[in-house]
Amino acid sequence: MSDRTHVGVDVGGTFTDVVLSTADDDLVTAKVPTTGDQSVGVVDGIEKACREAGVEPSDVDEFTHAMTVSVNALLEEAGAATALVTTEGFRDVLEIARQDRPDLYDFDETRPDPLVPRRRRFEVAERTTTDGVEEPVAAEDVRAVADRVRESDAESVAVSFLHAYQHPENERRVTELLREELDVPVSASHEVLAEFREYERTSTTVVDAYVKPVIDAYLGRLEERAADLEVPAPRIMQANGGIASAGTVRDRPVTTSMSGPAAGVVGAAATASDATRDLAGLVTFDMGGTSSDVSLVRDGDAERTTDADINGRPIRVPMVDVNTVGAGGGSKAWVDEGGALRVGPASAGAQPGPACYGRGGTDPTVTDANVVLGYIGGSSALGGELSLDEAAAEDALAALADTAGLDDALDAARGVYRVANANMTRAIRAVTVERGHDPREFGLVAFGGAGPMHAAALADRLDVDTVVVPRACGVLSAYGLLTADEKHDAVRTLREPFDSLDRERVEAAYDDLAATVRADVADAGGDDAATTGTTDATVERAADVRYAGQSFELTVPVDDDFDADAVAERFHDAHESTYGYRMDDPLELVNARTTAVVDRADVSVQYDSSGDPVKGQRQAFFDDAFHDTTVYDREALPAGATVDGPAILEQHESTVVVPPAWTGTVQPDGTFVMTNGGDDA
Repeated sequence: MSDRTHVGVDVGGTFTDVVLSTADDDLVTAKVPTTGDQSVGVVDGIEKACREAGVEPSDVDEFTHAMTVSVNALLEEAGAATALVTTEGFRDVLEIARQDRPDLYDFDETRPDPLVPRRRRFEVAERTTTDGVEEPVAAEDVRAVADRVRESDAESVAVSFLHAYQHPENERRVTELLREELDVPVSASHEVLAEFREYERTSTTVVDAYVKPVIDAYLGRLEERAADLEVPAPRIMQANGGIASAGTVRDRPVTTSMSGPAAGVVGAAATASDATRDLAGLVTFDMGGTSSDVSLVRDGDAERTTDADINGRPIRVPMVDVNTVGAGGGSKAWVDEGGALRVGPASAGAQPGPACYGRGGTDPTVTDANVVLGYIGGSSALGGELSLDEAAAEDALAALADTAGLDDALDAARGVYRVANANMTRAIRAVTVERGHDPREFGLVAFGGAGPMHAAALADRLDVDTVVVPRACGVLSAYGLLTADEKHDAVRTLREPFDSLDRERVEAAYDDLAATVRADVADAGGDDAATTGTTDATVERAADVRYAGQSFELTVPVDDDFDADAVAERFHDAHESTYGYRMDDPLELVNARTTAVVDRADVSVQYDSSGDPVKGQRQAFFDDAFHDTTVYDREALPAGATVDGPAILEQHESTVVVPPAWTGTVQPDGTFVMTNGGDDA
């Protein structure tokens, strides 16, 4: 037994998901609509899960949380009015960017406006090179800039000086003075991202400043509501797949940019690895109400990246490598000007939601198509509460059929289902085939409210023979919050050629970085010790390496004792795997990286089935015809039970579709593993 009650809450675009594990190893799930102030829905979800578990909120020992506050602020451009203080002559770095076009052949493509308008960008006379400070800052100049920032009504400030990643003395002094002079938060590039490339470093620092007041206000509200419930203060999922204290992410909120999707990948890795140990890895497929997120897990760990952008803004912090497409259960189907059927990215959300929700929505969605196809029945209760209006779904798809020139509602539903699947198949190919991986060697882990309905169809398109559906598939991101370790990252640019590597400098850099991440663990405070049982951290090393002259790097692991030959061989292997070839050109060590990992207590849950697993039958559409399809109560299926398709497994938060020629088996922990027994399922 775990002897602890732990709740994880993930906020999505449509629903807020909750998983609660009790001291008796019971697992309770809940789903509530996402609210405008996300903290309201979070508290509603905790209260609902506690009621169903028969525990009081005050019995909760740990509360972990994944949120969309920062990414929403970026997508909706609803962050703080931000000022940028930078080196004289570099005011327009954000606007100049990389001077490349988002789409090479689209001359009408436009970039998003910088998050900081030119009138709030301020210059300071200073000069720093990679060799050191050539012109120190003058305190009176900084105070004059502080007056101008104050007059601009800025709510937050970003500071990014030329080469501050190497020599931060000027930037540190300016940051200290601005924090003394102003009563708004200040983000400094040497604290946020001590890494070269001026545009990306400045962009990341600006994003940090832009979302900082929003994150601070949200966490303040959430902490107050949690305290009123007598629930512990939340600990937050970061984009790197690790948990940190609320204080830590308040200091560096840019790390929360992909919080929810990261939690889902962590949950998939925790629940599916045993079922697919003989495969090359896992493709994680999270289909929610608004979008679908795809990622890779290899050797039990989620693939990570430092090369990402949100809404056209580069963010260079370590994060789980997730590819997102606008195809979710609530994605609207529509007809473009050329008469082609399209799905997404616009979503019906939770209010009013798909037409079948019966809340006033009339636009056809992927969920409505699944109702018409029989994968979701009128007797199904989404979230255990929401009954579906089959007639409304039929009407919405019939109207779409008229617009698209299709025969009827069924024809439109088939089209919507296929288009949505094509969108998601492209996303999976982007993280497999386009990166040198054969998807046929991987298992597909399906989760999210809609993922298990589409998983087998996607697997057929990709020639994947194994689909894993975790027990808590409908709320797996919330489950991932229960299993994630604490993580802290640090980076430093070195730019060391391998053929003249200063090994002492490299080792000194890694030692300094290790001290930094260990200090981050210690600064997280006593709460971390209470929830993890220890503050002892394992420090992992990595290096960004490239062939001399390349403009991009690949990250490879580094042993405790830096061995240049071993690192070089890992890089050559990684380059060949990613790009299909290796070269004999000289190598360059670009960045040194460290990650402190604090293992958290394992979550122990029991799977106990009870009752009659067969709920009845209904007509569901497969292979161009309707079939008599057995409907099961998934929670009543005992461990070891085998289900032959066609079949449908229903549970409160999700529905599993087992097509003909597919067979599924219930694992001891409740995980459902499907295998394809035919050539053309």
